[in-house]
Amino acid sequence: MHRRRFLQLSATATAFPSLTRIARAQAYPSQPLRWVVGFPPGGGADTVSRIMARWLSERLGQPVVIENKPGASTNISVQAVANAPPDGYTILFIGASAAVNVTLFDNLPFNLLRDIAPVSGLIDFPFVLIVHPSVPARTVAEFIAYAKANPGKINMASAGTGTSVHLSGEMFMAMADIKMQHVPYRGAGPAVTDMLGGQVQVIFDSMPSIIPHIRSGALRALAVTSATRSSQLPDTPAIADTVPGYEASALFGMGAPRNTPKEIVEKLNKEINAVLAEPGMTKQIVELGGDALIGTPEAFGAMIVAETEKWKKVIEGADIKKVE
Repeated sequence: MHRRRFLQLSATATAFPSLTRIARAQAYPSQPLRWVVGFPPGGGADTVSRIMARWLSERLGQPVVIENKPGASTNISVQAVANAPPDGYTILFIGASAAVNVTLFDNLPFNLLRDIAPVSGLIDFPFVLIVHPSVPARTVAEFIAYAKANPGKINMASAGTGTSVHLSGEMFMAMADIKMQHVPYRGAGPAVTDMLGGQVQVIFDSMPSIIPHIRSGALRALAVTSATRSSQLPDTPAIADTVPGYEASALFGMGAPRNTPKEIVEKLNKEINAVLAEPGMTKQIVELGGDALIGTPEAFGAMIVAETEKWKKVIEGADIKKVE
């Protein structure tokens, strides 16, 4: 009798942690979520986060409140979430810059791969290789030939040193074996303005902001940076068609402080995947020129690692100075 009672108590004790985790996941969320976004209001990342927040709030039954914390190339936002309680109520908007900053910055007060738990991918945005009409090239092959005939004479604009669009251009130069002059700007807006004026001749830019200028004929699209063609520009080839293996994009996703309970991470991941599969959300993603990233937390974590390693090679190969 005593032995049977002991075994019953032991079984109950073993099952108790599992029951506690299940109960915690079922009760979550019981209050609003704070979504920290390391970009200012009005930009592409802010737009994506606010669209997602509306849909996610409906599924979770709690408000998802956007908190913009721009600064230090999104490092301020990452640190804020890394230091937050791992209870699922503070989450992070992860942009491509987070993977770039691992190499670009020295002595960061956090380790992205250690201190942030991947929750889910959101959207993958390819860029477009754009030239001013004065450039006598209508294909990637023609542009590479033109650049080789004029080494260092072509000005390549970017939204700033170390941004994903800058690094996309650096990777293109390395893989195509050409040399252009990098001209960094404080944001994509001023860079595109000078592109339209002809002060710079080339830019890698995101689709939502550049497509109107392509359709008006003010600027010419040579190729997209995704591995295959984009539905937004079906007549525009991929750079990879001419430069095999080339692929670049802006990866957006969600993270949480490390040690956030697995059950909470899985619940967030499940609801985000459900939102991304909604026809209305799919339509908005396509209109923005992106692709939905439906998958597991582990799959998104692997993407972050791969992006970190890829941009590290580009930064070190181009000898881009680290930001102090």
